[in-house]
Amino acid sequence: MGFVFESENLGDYLLELDVVDYSNSIIKEKIEELFNSTQTEIEKAKIAFEFVRDEISHSWDIQGKKVTCHASDVLKYKQGICYAKSNLLAALLRSQGIPTGFCYQRLMLFDTPEKGYSIHALNAVYFQSYKKWIRLDARGNKTGVNAQFSLDEEKLAFSINKELNEEDYSIIFAKPNHKTIAVLKEHTDALEMYKHYLPENI
Repeated sequence: MGFVFESENLGDYLLELDVVDYSNSIIKEKIEELFNSTQTEIEKAKIAFEFVRDEISHSWDIQGKKVTCHASDVLKYKQGICYAKSNLLAALLRSQGIPTGFCYQRLMLFDTPEKGYSIHALNAVYFQSYKKWIRLDARGNKTGVNAQFSLDEEKLAFSINKELNEEDYSIIFAKPNHKTIAVLKEHTDALEMYKHYLPENI
């Protein structure tokens, strides 16, 4: 896929944001635990990706009602939907000087178009050593979902079926989409939010 960039300035993909709060003490503690100065950017990215994918539960998978948004809360409560998990992965990588953006797909919410659509969030990471962006999806694996860290080919959680009006957006954003953050901040029951209120387009 040919990417389109919200900003041509890599520095914009390193900024600390309200919801990408990598200076928060709980994030800093995890940073010290996960990373060290001998690791390469690729090693750090793989460690962070697998941590968020495997150790932070997707709210729907565990039927967890807690809504998290800020990276620090995602880490604190160890759960969140894809919007929240992408905030945490961005926080961990940006803290290490690794440019990280936000990407989106429009997917069927469940298994048929009649049940509606939603926007799915993932990340894009820029590797200086490769001089290219790689998309990573830390949503969390389960039966039928097998996202992996791969530099050679994308191994995302979901493939797109254009015949069913699904869409792969090519834009790499420097900030999370405002609709995704708004829905997290407006709700307190993650399950009701997930079933009825997720945005359908960016």
